[in-house]
Amino acid sequence: MRQLLRDVLGVPIALGSVSNVEKKVAEMLAPAHQEAATAVDRAQAKNADATTWRQSGDNRTLWVIASKLATVFHIVGDASTDTFRGLFSTLRGVLMTDRGSQFGFWAIQRPQVCWAHLIRKFAAFAEGTDPEVRALGEHLLIHAQVMLHAWHRVRDGTLDKRSFQEVVAPRADAIIAGLLQRGVAMKRRGVSGACKNMLAHRPAFFTFATAPGVEPTNNHAEPEIRAFVLWRKTSLGSQSDRGDRFAERVMTVIHTCRKQDRHALDFLRDTIDAGLRGLQTLALISPTP
Repeated sequence: MRQLLRDVLGVPIALGSVSNVEKKVAEMLAPAHQEAATAVDRAQAKNADATTWRQSGDNRTLWVIASKLATVFHIVGDASTDTFRGLFSTLRGVLMTDRGSQFGFWAIQRPQVCWAHLIRKFAAFAEGTDPEVRALGEHLLIHAQVMLHAWHRVRDGTLDKRSFQEVVAPRADAIIAGLLQRGVAMKRRGVSGACKNMLAHRPAFFTFATAPGVEPTNNHAEPEIRAFVLWRKTSLGSQSDRGDRFAERVMTVIHTCRKQDRHALDFLRDTIDAGLRGLQTLALISPTP
């Protein structure tokens, strides 16, 4: 950053000054970060995913929680249930995730398990060396793919959602649950336990078939977090809590601006200008007409 400012803009700046400016910008972006978090809290459908983050070489957790309207990032100490639950002011709507145990507190709120993760597990069974396990995986894959193909027809308008609910979802639920029960009965190491775990999440298999705005996969969250992962790989994370706050807030603003069809650099410039002048903080989320 020092070299960029010097070579491109002709502005000499000390290394410590770069850090101090980041601190000021992070403080100015705090209201926007909270606004995005509130918007995601209130959303009827939201996706969540996590990855590792490094602070001074120590492991931390980077969470993304994304809705259609906004994306919010949090860098916290760990990926535990208590820590993740603390990121929400209210437990509302459908949460789309993988089968991680830390999401169990959302059970009463009708979660949606990511079918992409389930299919990857089915594929692992199908690629095994045990003929019985391989056959189980192949059957699970076929039924899952048929079900998702029907869902794609719902999305492109060639199949109405009611028909999907009445024909595909109950049948696929019964067939897939039956196959998973067969996997449990096999008592194969690495297979039966996984099937038992998937069966425990059965109530969250088909929330997407009835809840508006809910997708069968967590694909919305994973691309959201990818840019942050690239940042982590090149910067090796941060050196302090102050660095964490800057990173999570500026990335929250950038990703939410894109969803709002707003120019992120313009918003950052105007927010910083307002902060320096002591003016009212700019709204990140555009009001609904």
